[in-house]
Amino acid sequence: MQAIRDLDLLIKAAQAAGDIATGYFHGQNQVWDKPDGAGPVTEADLAVDKMLRETLLDARPDYGWLSEETEDTSDRLHKDRVFIVDPIDGTRSFVEGASTWAHSLAISERGIVTAAVVFLPVLGKLYAAAKGEGATLNGVVMRPEWLARVGKASVLATRPTMDEKHWPGGIPDIDRHHRPSLAYRLCLVAEGRFDAMLTLRQSWEWDIAAGELILSEAGVTVTDQIGGPLRFNNPHPQTNGVVAAGRGFHADLVDRLNAGSE
Repeated sequence: MQAIRDLDLLIKAAQAAGDIATGYFHGQNQVWDKPDGAGPVTEADLAVDKMLRETLLDARPDYGWLSEETEDTSDRLHKDRVFIVDPIDGTRSFVEGASTWAHSLAISERGIVTAAVVFLPVLGKLYAAAKGEGATLNGVVMRPEWLARVGKASVLATRPTMDEKHWPGGIPDIDRHHRPSLAYRLCLVAEGRFDAMLTLRQSWEWDIAAGELILSEAGVTVTDQIGGPLRFNNPHPQTNGVVAAGRGFHADLVDRLNAGSE
C-alpha cells in the first residue's frame, strides 16, 4: 500500500531531521527575522529543509513540494501527490531552548493527507499515521477516549482565540492551555491529553497537514472553523482555521463559533 510505504519514508526522514536539528540545539545557530513579521528562521530550519527536500524528492521524484522554508511555485498544483513540510514547527521555542518544537511531514493526494509524521526529538515523541491504518505514538496505537467531563474542558488555544468577539453563541466553559508548536497541539488532542484544540487564524498547510491525519486516524473530528473539511495543496496554502475535538464537543464548539450565521 502506497500510504504505508510513504509513511516509512517520512519516519526515516523525520528522524534524520531530528539528528540535524539537535546538532544546532543549544549550539551555534544563526537566526534571522523573516519579512512582514513572519517570525524567525534559523540555520537549523534551512539545513533541515534542504535535507528533507533532497531526500524526499530523490525518493519520490514525481511528487510535488510545499515547505515553509522553500519558495513556493505553482508546480505542485499539477502533481497528484505533494509533500507538505514544516522543517521546524515552533522555531521560537527552538531558539529559546525549549523542548516543544517539532518536525511536521505529510503527503497529500488530491487534497487528502495520506501519510503523516510529527516528531519531537527532544521529547522523544514520534506521532505517525497512514490513511486507514490508525495513528500511533512511538509505535503504540492511540485511541483517545474522553470520559464525561466534570467541569471545564481542557482546550489548547491562544488567548486571543477565546475573545468573546469570536463566539456569538457564547464562550465555552474551558480550561485554556497552550503549546507553541501547532503540530504538537494537534497531536496532544489525538493522544487524548486535551479535549480540543482551536485556532481561528488562517492556518498554513505545513503547520497542520500532518496533525490533521493523525487526529482523524485517532478518531478525533477535525475541520475548519465553520465545520468544513480541511483540504490541502491549495493555490494559496492556508485553511480557515482548525477545530479539533471529540465528536460531541466539536459540534458544540462549531455551533458556538457560528451561531446566527446563515
